[in-house]
Amino acid sequence: MRLEEYWGVGPKTRETLVKELGQEQAVQAIESGDIRTLSDTGLARGRATRILRRATGGERMDILATSDARSAYNELLDLAVDHAVTQRAADRIRVLTPLESKKAMEDRLDNVLAARDAWEALADDDREVVLAAFNCYDERNGSELAAVEAALALLESGVKSGPFALIADIEADALEAAATALAALNNGRVREGADEELDRLRDTLGTVEDMDANALELIDELQDGGVQDVTDFREAFEARLLSDTDVTVEQVREAMPTNATDATDFVGGTLRRLQSDLREAADEREERVAEEFESTLSERDEAIEQAVSAVDEIAFHLSLARFALAHDCTRPTFRGEDGAAVSVVAARNLTVDASGEDVQPITYALGDHTVTEGPTDAGIPGQQHVTVLTGANSGGKTTLLETLCQIVLLATMGLPVPAEQAEVTPIDALVFHRRHASFNAGVLESTLRSIVPPLSADGKTLMLVDEFEAITEPGSAADLLHGLVTLTVDREALGVFVTHLADDLEPLPPEARIDGIFAEGLSPDLELVVDYQPRFDTVGRSTPEFIVSRLVANASDRSERTGFETLGEAVGNEAVQRTLADVRRAADK
Repeated sequence: MRLEEYWGVGPKTRETLVKELGQEQAVQAIESGDIRTLSDTGLARGRATRILRRATGGERMDILATSDARSAYNELLDLAVDHAVTQRAADRIRVLTPLESKKAMEDRLDNVLAARDAWEALADDDREVVLAAFNCYDERNGSELAAVEAALALLESGVKSGPFALIADIEADALEAAATALAALNNGRVREGADEELDRLRDTLGTVEDMDANALELIDELQDGGVQDVTDFREAFEARLLSDTDVTVEQVREAMPTNATDATDFVGGTLRRLQSDLREAADEREERVAEEFESTLSERDEAIEQAVSAVDEIAFHLSLARFALAHDCTRPTFRGEDGAAVSVVAARNLTVDASGEDVQPITYALGDHTVTEGPTDAGIPGQQHVTVLTGANSGGKTTLLETLCQIVLLATMGLPVPAEQAEVTPIDALVFHRRHASFNAGVLESTLRSIVPPLSADGKTLMLVDEFEAITEPGSAADLLHGLVTLTVDREALGVFVTHLADDLEPLPPEARIDGIFAEGLSPDLELVVDYQPRFDTVGRSTPEFIVSRLVANASDRSERTGFETLGEAVGNEAVQRTLADVRRAADK
């Protein structure tokens, strides 16, 4: 395949890749999802990532119909990358995309959950061994030697379940021989320490070369030692060579010239001949040793390839398993032709969960769900495909939208989700729109251009729209939002619309319902207490008296307090005073 045929590879990118890698290696890097190799050519990491996502199944990236959906997708991958055990695994996670079929989703779930179960079952000591093996793999830049040594370490740990089964049938003896040979060779040359005789020859050659470089000093030293004639000088030089180098007397005498004219000519001639003999012997020895190691590698080629592939796959699935385990994720179920639904039981927002904050699990459902038990005795009503979510400011409505978005994205990528149960219909378009505090015609037009076309196209669409009214005046906002809800119902899509304009949307189509989130008061620390679990078929109400109560209680001087008390009269002084009394009673307990 030509480089230009890959998405995002234009003439300039092609020129860079060919110059730095060559056509064949560049194609291989793209096909294998190798972000590091592409980035090392000077290509921006973000661009390399986008190219690889499209090249490795990214046709389903079109599911992400809005920039907010794409942002949520990137945020999820960043969270997963935090649990990667190797850099290569992190790169593979970064190029994960929504999958084409339900079977592909189920297959990846099988692998990830098997890895999760295997990792969870390991003792702490075994986990440390596994992580140490992958750490060494990264330190050696993921080379063949690094993969073979990692595979050996994993074999020695005795871990054979889940993804580790990939290395269970590799012979340890073959890997040990391969590791020795790989460690010995460097671009065809034999490394120091690989062969004792070769090291001896190289060391001896180095010593003789040093003596040759300082021949005049050596001659002066020998002459100052009291030699009387040529015979004494010859014997002293011979003794010095035998004591300072690892050569034999036969090698020395054979190297000594018979027709030297003076001491300089004699010493120089001897040392040059010794260097030539030693270099030739070292080259011959290195050639024989290299051939032996190359033969070993050829015989163990299959084991090496198996180790490289297995270590890569184990690291990838183990990284995703650690992510799933860290957030207590479970397998979602997929709804097929029998209906469309998004339902969650005890779902948690991953962003909040990763921050370390307390998370209130949420149960919510829309569409043809099978959830029978809700958070209250009333359960979850009906099979409405569209809901309007209302309630207090800072009440978790946006967080609920993000949670549903995260669960749908994870499920379509074949990954476990942060909920006790979840039902997801594989969708063709995810329209996620966060609240934007811009108020002009341009923002309204661009927003409508991004959210309406996916809804109007064929296929299953999920609409998650947050405070649409923030981008236009209230009267028009209510009319447009009512139109969006109606269009979502007419297109048989799924949708959750967060708004403060619920009363202005009546009457809604019967296929839609209104749910609400309620603030319950202030804590003794004057923090807003919210029940984040939506109440179904109930309009949530803003609770300004709680906010005003907090402002009154926290006022720093009398005039400021008087101003806030005036606001309290506007929202209901009795409610403000009752709230403050409740706070005082709670603080006294």
